[in-house]
Amino acid sequence: MSVDTATVKKVASLARIAISDADAERLAPELNNILGWIEQLGEVDTSSVEPMTAVIPNTLRLRDDVVNDGDMRDAVLANAPLAEHGFFTVPKVIE
Repeated sequence: MSVDTATVKKVASLARIAISDADAERLAPELNNILGWIEQLGEVDTSSVEPMTAVIPNTLRLRDDVVNDGDMRDAVLANAPLAEHGFFTVPKVIE
């Protein structure tokens, strides 16, 4: 894929970036170089590489999934603008 100045201007317009004609002419070869590097990466054989989620191996420290009632109803409802009978009170939306 080749990028010309018209394409640079179009992308800049879509990104809401104002660039001059000189900037568009300067950016076109740079974008072509970047696309060339991406094409080179596509040529690398990665069939023997396992997919990974991070560059370094890491394990998540997980807590036990224990079901509880929270026992914080009064503390949570203290932050509510309105509460009645242990529930949040909200204005009626549908009439």
